[in-house]
Amino acid sequence: MRIAFLVLLVLSLFLLPNGIGKSLAARPSVVNIGSILRLNSTTGGVSDVAIRAAVEDINSDPTVLNGTTLHVQTRDTNCDDGFLGMVQALQFMETDVIAIIGPQCSPIAHIISYVANELQVPLMSFASDATLSSIQFPFFVRTMPSDLYQMAAVAAVIDYYQWKIVTAIYVDDDYGRNGIAALDDELTARRCKISFKIGFRSNAKKSDLLNLLVTVSNMESRVIILHTGSEPGLKLLSLANGLNMMGNGYVWIATDWLSAYLDANSSVSAETINGMQGVLTVRPHTPKSKVKSNLVSKWSSLSKKYNHSDLRTSAYGFYVYDSVWTVARALDAFFDDGGRISFTNDSRLRDETGGTLHLEAMSVFDMGNKLLNKIRNVNFTGVSGQVQFNAQFELIHPAYDIISIIGNGMRTIGFWSNYTRLLSTVLPEDLYSKPPNTSLANQQLYDVIWPGETAQRPRGWAFPSNAKELKIGVPNRFSFKDFVSKDNATGSMKGYCIDVFTQALALLPYPVTYRFIPFGNGTENPHYSQLVQMVADNDFDAAIGDIVITMSRTKAVDFTQPFIESGLSFLVVGVVIWILEHRINNDFRGSPRQQIITIVWRKHNEYLRTWCFAHMAICCIDHSIKLHCKSYFHPNRATA
Repeated sequence: MRIAFLVLLVLSLFLLPNGIGKSLAARPSVVNIGSILRLNSTTGGVSDVAIRAAVEDINSDPTVLNGTTLHVQTRDTNCDDGFLGMVQALQFMETDVIAIIGPQCSPIAHIISYVANELQVPLMSFASDATLSSIQFPFFVRTMPSDLYQMAAVAAVIDYYQWKIVTAIYVDDDYGRNGIAALDDELTARRCKISFKIGFRSNAKKSDLLNLLVTVSNMESRVIILHTGSEPGLKLLSLANGLNMMGNGYVWIATDWLSAYLDANSSVSAETINGMQGVLTVRPHTPKSKVKSNLVSKWSSLSKKYNHSDLRTSAYGFYVYDSVWTVARALDAFFDDGGRISFTNDSRLRDETGGTLHLEAMSVFDMGNKLLNKIRNVNFTGVSGQVQFNAQFELIHPAYDIISIIGNGMRTIGFWSNYTRLLSTVLPEDLYSKPPNTSLANQQLYDVIWPGETAQRPRGWAFPSNAKELKIGVPNRFSFKDFVSKDNATGSMKGYCIDVFTQALALLPYPVTYRFIPFGNGTENPHYSQLVQMVADNDFDAAIGDIVITMSRTKAVDFTQPFIESGLSFLVVGVVIWILEHRINNDFRGSPRQQIITIVWRKHNEYLRTWCFAHMAICCIDHSIKLHCKSYFHPNRATA
């Protein structure tokens, strides 16, 4: 009987390995996770409270982990010193943890992502650097929206207010450079551009920042994007205020570092907040919910308990809290599916002994892939909203609040959602149940009080003190020289189009330096499509002349309003000419049929000439000229 039982047991082990494995897999009493934070920063402090609060709530919930206690080990790292921060993070990886929350710094996140891949430990990171990808780093799991979406929101704001050029100031590290690169791509897609960008070191001196701002003040663009951390960002805004760069005409748009700082700090000085009046910023959107309200209501006691009593919660806190819950729910499914916690020494590191890093102490999480798959398949409603990953392993429905700094705080003026990729005053979560409406006509934001306490939208540019001479392409025609041609005696350009251009410039409140460059040899009419393309390619800053507005050309350059109209004058003028000339001009004699043919033939030739002029415009890539040209060449002011 005993032998028969042993035979059955052996057969079951071979025939039903999964079932037996699951039934025999005992849940451990304690599971360790790690967190890598910069504890002396606002985001690091908020994240520390959020992690500990989540662990506390998970361990007190009998429906999660079923008796297994979650324990967190936190490592404080230095984000300003990349090398020291890397060493500190690598030392932490010597401990056997099944997942890591963080790091918050993009440079360290890049390094640790390589290690996490090697050790097969899921990295639940809230670093927003868009170049951190699960394609390159399969164990990298981004638990908040990427900078790709943040910069799409910023670009949408710039496009909404019809600003075409911006200046970008950024901290010169992976986070700053890659964020501005993402913004550049988004602006290009909207036919806008970064006209000037300048980076600075995270530990830059005050004198360096002052020199940076003076350089920026000499640029044409008055729309300034500030992509940095809270400490240098606040310093830059304060210095800009002292240089009168927070007054009329300026636009400042700070990325989410500013909203995170203001949300989390309850004791922002009046001097600080007064120095950033009218600044726009963005915040990752987290919908209202009962679980979110519950966390906010007990946050004050939690922050005191975990030695961060001066900090309130922020969007980062909500996403970090949900990151821990994501690990807990995935771990519960992992255990239900027979998962085991075990580690094996990495044979490739076994011989790399010596030093203080002890690389041989790093172990591979044997079932890390299994836990990673469970993490990718979570689906629950957390304090940050719906926690679910798409096919690219990014959180679904990224959205941002668009915020204006006014008075003693912040005012939400609208939202941006990746669902529609438009700006709206409707909450993003109210849009998800409807088909996406991507019509630009639906875009809307509430009114803004801009820097200088004005409600009038800043034009976004000023003539720079160090401006270069504008190169204006002018067709050197063979025919119809009254409209535009080269004076062979003086070498200058003349004609009706030249007169209109110079009169438009006379309306500007400042001088514009320019130079006419003839296009063509004067013996034949030049190819106008080639001239338009040279404007698009920045060979010319603008072009003036009898340039026909066509659909293909409007895709490459901007045109002013047409400043000559013909319309129904074709028929009327033909009759007038017949009345005036048929008695004295032999060409208008003969039968009625012959006279009609003569009128049509004469007017056809005239039409070929006037039709082009009915659609003439100055096509401008330099938008400072374009805005004034459009107002000057209004159809009601046409005189020809």
